[in-house]
Amino acid sequence: MKKYFRFILVLTVLSLLSQNIFATGGYFRHGYGIKYSALGGAGSALTLSSIGAATNPASLASLGNRFDIDFAVFSPARQFTVTGNPSGFPGTFGLMPGTTESESNYFYMPTMGVNYMVQDNMALGLMMYGNGGMNTDYPKQIFGDPSSPGTGINLEQMFVGLTFAVKVDPNHSLGVTGLFGYQRFAAKGLAAFSMFSSDAKSLTGNRFSTSSGFGFRFGYQGTFAEHLMIGASYQTKMSMSEFEGYKGLFAEKGDFDVPANWVVGIATDVIEDFTFAFDVQQILYSSIKSINNSLIPNIMTATLGADAGAGFGWKDMTIFKFGVMYKGVHDWTFMGGFSYGKQPIPETEVMFNILAPGVIESHLTFGVSKMITKTNELNVSFMYALPKEITGANPLEAPGSQTIGLKMSQWQLEFGYSFSF
Repeated sequence: MKKYFRFILVLTVLSLLSQNIFATGGYFRHGYGIKYSALGGAGSALTLSSIGAATNPASLASLGNRFDIDFAVFSPARQFTVTGNPSGFPGTFGLMPGTTESESNYFYMPTMGVNYMVQDNMALGLMMYGNGGMNTDYPKQIFGDPSSPGTGINLEQMFVGLTFAVKVDPNHSLGVTGLFGYQRFAAKGLAAFSMFSSDAKSLTGNRFSTSSGFGFRFGYQGTFAEHLMIGASYQTKMSMSEFEGYKGLFAEKGDFDVPANWVVGIATDVIEDFTFAFDVQQILYSSIKSINNSLIPNIMTATLGADAGAGFGWKDMTIFKFGVMYKGVHDWTFMGGFSYGKQPIPETEVMFNILAPGVIESHLTFGVSKMITKTNELNVSFMYALPKEITGANPLEAPGSQTIGLKMSQWQLEFGYSFSF
């Protein structure tokens, strides 16, 4: 086992040095682990891999000794369109009309996990995964002189989880994961907002600022009536240390906690060779002021960085996920899925969300798994996020002067390898 954990440690260090994946449920990924990803993110009631602890820690109690590693290539296309000329009225904040596309369109991320059965009914697991999602890299200045280069922000998050899971009887399992979170953030091209900031030196143009914190995820899995599986889990809000380099941007002096979230799901294999899974997930963005605070009227009544300072205006997301798995071909498993969640950005909040246009709502997913030996498995999955656009008035311009449209589409190709030991 020592060589396996040494291998995981090396990959974890490498992944901390790499860019995180641009996520799709706001800034959460649509699924963690390649098989769950191929099922549209569904599967809280299923035991599929050691990375499944990111969705439901209880799943590890039935998994056996297993190692999983996935590598994803993710490509989001982000752009915004300003329609209408600036009014030029005193006190307004107009933008140059036209369409601007974000650069940096490819992101790479390993995800990995290992599970070890301490006893027949008891497991210990270790996993690593990442989030991202508030990443933009526009080639020109958006909020000031358009001849000046560069506007955008970059948020990267990494989580390492240690899981304990136990089968309390043959049909019911419980699990808990202790999570350590590490994140870093950088922003550029926001100097035009200096007059609104409580600390203009900690607003924009600084190097990456880092933050860390802890949290827990609790899970349950049960089997009822032989062919009905139920799963549920809840992750606490992770209280993270502040981004000191951006305490003049984010509310509560640079605070950017990880929101609480929960998932419940059912699965059935009542039809031979088929497994169907359905999950409902909710991400509680509204509990984080730096994410939830509105631009208007907050930017007029409190400075950026204050407790009531302007934020991105994101609302809670409720996401519905459906997946199907077919095992009717020897050594092969075929998977497909769909997920939908109303995007978290109101039309009134398009201005600040030029920086973080997380408007995706629908994902189509496909995957295939092949057993190459009795203990070794290869996996491939593909995700396509349907294009989504929202449009709203520029809230800092004269009424009727300008509109801002945010648009995004995405695809992800993921490769995985697993083995039992």
